Amino acid sequence: MSIDRISRLQPLTGRTGRRRFVAGATAALVAGGMLQPGTRAQDATPAPAATEPVAAPRLDQASFDAAFSHQTAMVNDVRLHYVVGGQGDPVVLLHGWPQTWYEWRRVMPALAERHTVIAPDMRGLGDSAKPLSGYDARTVAADIHGLVQQLGHSRVFLAGHDIGGWVAQAYAAAHRDEVRRLAILETFPADESILGFTILNSQESLWHVSFHFVRDLPEALIAGRERLYLSHFYRGGSNPVAIDEAAIDEYVRCYAAEGGLRAGFEYYRAIFTNIAQTKEDVRTKLEMPFLAIGGEFSFGPFLEQEWPKYATDVRTEVVPQAGHWIPEEQPALLAERLLAFFGEG
Repeated sequence: MSIDRISRLQPLTGRTGRRRFVAGATAALVAGGMLQPGTRAQDATPAPAATEPVAAPRLDQASFDAAFSHQTAMVNDVRLHYVVGGQGDPVVLLHGWPQTWYEWRRVMPALAERHTVIAPDMRGLGDSAKPLSGYDARTVAADIHGLVQQLGHSRVFLAGHDIGGWVAQAYAAAHRDEVRRLAILETFPADESILGFTILNSQESLWHVSFHFVRDLPEALIAGRERLYLSHFYRGGSNPVAIDEAAIDEYVRCYAAEGGLRAGFEYYRAIFTNIAQTKEDVRTKLEMPFLAIGGEFSFGPFLEQEWPKYATDVRTEVVPQAGHWIPEEQPALLAERLLAFFGEG
């Protein structure tokens, strides 16, 4: 299935939104030849229970602070901020946009019971330095690999969400023997079909991809309105209470900092570079065990159509009652799934 079809299917909440989601999903599956015409939506995708959004459990900040520490390291002439804690085989967690390492805060304590957990702010984001260049997936992956080496690790479990998924894919392609298992959350491969994200249609398109690609204009328009703009993404198309006010405060602090917006948009401006890199990487598929995870109300039902093009050992999982922000919508379930996946073998 091409992403231009998938881009019509926005993660929606509420009974009306869920009916639109299932109907749209069925239409896309029929158009893609994956279902026969006349198949009912409820036959293709079980209708989720009509439940109201539930806030994620509160974080025990004192316990978290006792278990994890904030550190910095110079890697590739860039100062990277990261949070680390736990003991055992290392797990590296890469965040998405518009988030930082903080999106993993409710997942990290469970993982740290069995693993050393490393959650960096990727270059330009969070409390990491904000260089003018180097935002393509391959360069950012080299940053993360350098950090892992500095910390004394050779082989890691790796998970990436959203744009962090592109970085995780690039890391795995460049260091195939060093990634024991790879988990990708809520993202598709960075190939040419991703350009379909920007297609306008009768439902909301992912218009922001093209907007962020424009040089300088988004920064100028959004400066001083960061909370309004970013909250559109946190509150819309997902569980509207999953990302609480404290989290929004933290994300706005980071993206409102000098250079924060620009750095975030540079990840989108690197899309064509990422596409060219993916073309090279796909010549040999990834062979490590690969888990693609998506939200029930977002990309979950369609990941199995995309990632097998790039890896030989792919399994997919749909997280119920979740949209795009799985680490904050369903942190306990996600931690359980990652622990089980990383613990196999």
